[in-house]
Amino acid sequence: MRVLVTGGAGFIGSATCRRLVAHGSVVVNVDKLTYAANSRSLAALAGNSRYTFERADICDAAAMQRIFSDHEPDAVLHLAAESHVDRSITDAAAFIHSNFVGTYQLLEAARHYWAALPAERRNRFRFIHASTDEVFGSISEGRFREDTAYRPSSPYSASKAGSDHLAGAWHATYGLPVIVCNCSNNYGPYQFPEKFIPLAILNAFDGRPVPVYGDGSNVRDWLYVEDFVDGLVALLERGRPGEKYNFGSGRECTNLEVAECICAILDRTAPIGRPHQALISFVPDRPGHDLRYATNPSKAHTELGWRARTDFEGGLALTVQWYLENRAWWEPLRRDIYRGERLGLIEAQR
Repeated sequence: MRVLVTGGAGFIGSATCRRLVAHGSVVVNVDKLTYAANSRSLAALAGNSRYTFERADICDAAAMQRIFSDHEPDAVLHLAAESHVDRSITDAAAFIHSNFVGTYQLLEAARHYWAALPAERRNRFRFIHASTDEVFGSISEGRFREDTAYRPSSPYSASKAGSDHLAGAWHATYGLPVIVCNCSNNYGPYQFPEKFIPLAILNAFDGRPVPVYGDGSNVRDWLYVEDFVDGLVALLERGRPGEKYNFGSGRECTNLEVAECICAILDRTAPIGRPHQALISFVPDRPGHDLRYATNPSKAHTELGWRARTDFEGGLALTVQWYLENRAWWEPLRRDIYRGERLGLIEAQR
């Protein structure tokens, strides 16, 4: 299978590229290489004949048409997105452009390419659009289902909600074999250090304050990245066009519990002479911060045979250990791109 992966130099994208190539697929990675992309996350694929990199912007219609024509993929895994909520608060335009306009241009390029395929290849073609559970907004009880109404609260989640609707419309109107999936918060190795878990790990490791928004009571469903990649592969193999699938672990934790768990792991693996928990610092909350996300993945269980295999504590321990052992990956990022400063406060614009 020839798979076109957008955003393949990002956190989830690089894990997906590594997995697909290891399992024998031919991968074309299309990435603009923005601040959160990192080609070093794909060092293991250097020189591999089954891997090709195309530096291109998904908003560039001509580039997308050329890439489809040159590489003739059997499937698309659309993972490219601006994804950090805090950045969307102070620069919403970049999110609308990349997540909404970029998805439109990619869908159009895919549609014209797919329509010209021979019947057998056209029937096999799949377009997997990856999204987030944040499009559903906050939920007080129960869990998000595939038919839960959208109530996005941030510019980021609104831009992803819009892209989800585009993907569904291109299936309904043009017949493009689109599958949409919404996943809960991913974590694991190679995640850019502005996100909560790697930021907490690296700040605690450096003896710096570990910022927790508000009172730390916001709840998230945490999914280990390799488990989500399992879900993407299952969608390529068994997903039904026109359907939506939720992916979540069912393991809910407050942000404070996550920070405390990270500190406990570091107490065992990188002691500093006092509990790391003393570094936890409560900071002003994010504007419009959703209180709770919880995802119901039963459809993926039933139809795809997919389940999250990694328990949260075990996955978090693996993640902490990876960051401790891979300073060469994250130190340049902390030095040159993101130094741990607070993002996303509206007051910062004034």
